[in-house]
Amino acid sequence: MSAFTQEQVQKSLEKIQDPETGRALKKQIKEVVVEDVNITAKIGLTSFAMPIKDSFAKEVNDHLKSDFPDATITVEIVDHSRPATPLGQVGLKAKAVIAVAAGKGGVGKSTAATSLAIGLKRAGCSVGLLDADVYGPSLPHLTGTRGQVTKVDGKIVPLIAEGIPLMSIGFMIPPGEAVIWRGPMLHSAVTTFVRDTDWGELDYLIIDMPPGTGDIALSLSQLLPLTGAVIVCTPQEVALIDAIKAVGMFRKVKIPVLGLIENMSSFICPDNGKSYDIFGKGGAKEYAEQDKIAFLGEIPINIQLRERGDAGKMGDNFNDPDIAPYLDSIAHELVKTLTANAKANPVQVQLPVLG
Repeated sequence: MSAFTQEQVQKSLEKIQDPETGRALKKQIKEVVVEDVNITAKIGLTSFAMPIKDSFAKEVNDHLKSDFPDATITVEIVDHSRPATPLGQVGLKAKAVIAVAAGKGGVGKSTAATSLAIGLKRAGCSVGLLDADVYGPSLPHLTGTRGQVTKVDGKIVPLIAEGIPLMSIGFMIPPGEAVIWRGPMLHSAVTTFVRDTDWGELDYLIIDMPPGTGDIALSLSQLLPLTGAVIVCTPQEVALIDAIKAVGMFRKVKIPVLGLIENMSSFICPDNGKSYDIFGKGGAKEYAEQDKIAFLGEIPINIQLRERGDAGKMGDNFNDPDIAPYLDSIAHELVKTLTANAKANPVQVQLPVLG
């Protein structure tokens, strides 16, 4: 006869917090089997938190081992479905809306945003990617996506790349045509992209922001509740100064800064595999530590990465052993930060209003 019961194991598991909401596990405890000293637990995890699947399985295993030190424990993580709640007045069905921004142009913000979206998608999340850089849309080129969007039943049908729905002004105007708009038109365009696009149901909407600290950031902050911003910069001090300004801008409009990404952190020489810090190194990480911002990771200067961006084959970077670990780590660290925030501030259950 076992020294512990199924009910005891069940109660132990209910002390663990769900990574997405921070609430105690309940319906996500799919199955508990106790046989002699063997415990098998089948736990559901939402697609939102799939990038941290392995670390969550270890957390469950360590928790059970602490409560039942003599047991042999097997933890299986399975899918658990939880629909997204419509956000704001636009009704966007997304669990998190992440703005990827930079204090200046030329730091590889669009590359970082696209890589983040692909990394989350490959880890098992449902992801959309919005190009809010109306003056300089890069998304069509980086993803190798061509064509014009259409409307069905009043909704814009986004184009698809790497299994990710995409929206960009580049899918609405002829190639090479300049956009010459004033502020109100920018606000209208961004509202249309968010409200009138058929995004489906998303875990994450990644927004590639325009460079700098202008109108579109303010428009988005008024349009819907942004989960937070990710700031991209390069190692040079002048780039870091502008990144700090971007951090200040988001804080001023009460949008949390979720982390920093250092792009072009080093050059990996294809001839000898050595790393050279052409633009310096570690400036973003040091600033993040000083300002208590999560450092999400770095992206090296790599010839293949640049070539794949030019060729519209960003997804191929995730099959490259020299680059993939950097990109996978950034997606993992972002979700790790979001789930840590949820555990510290559990999402409250929304009760329906009865009339």
